[in-house]
Amino acid sequence: MTGSVSYLEIGGQDARVSQDFFRQLFDWPFQPTELAGEGWFRAPSIRVGLHGNDPEPQVLVFFRVTDMLAAVSRVKALGGHADDAGPGEPGFGLFRMCRDPQGVKFGLHQSVAA
Repeated sequence: MTGSVSYLEIGGQDARVSQDFFRQLFDWPFQPTELAGEGWFRAPSIRVGLHGNDPEPQVLVFFRVTDMLAAVSRVKALGGHADDAGPGEPGFGLFRMCRDPQGVKFGLHQSVAA
């Protein structure tokens, strides 16, 4: 694994508030999804997802992997935790939420091109 950042996710209680704030702050175009206020920003070098109803507002970093199963195995072998696999996101690829042995949250991302 290279450790390069491939995706960021902003989670807040009210996605519309965060959408307005970050769009105005950075002048990022926003691509909405079917959920009110949610979607993703087109930042200059990376996509930045946005979701609401997050009890713990945060920005999560997702690291690029080319083999999700191997990466998850490595996380677990090093004493970390990986959540169960979810469905892939069309146009984005596979995501897995993880935690290091102390509980630090991060994600793994295997893009559709990988």
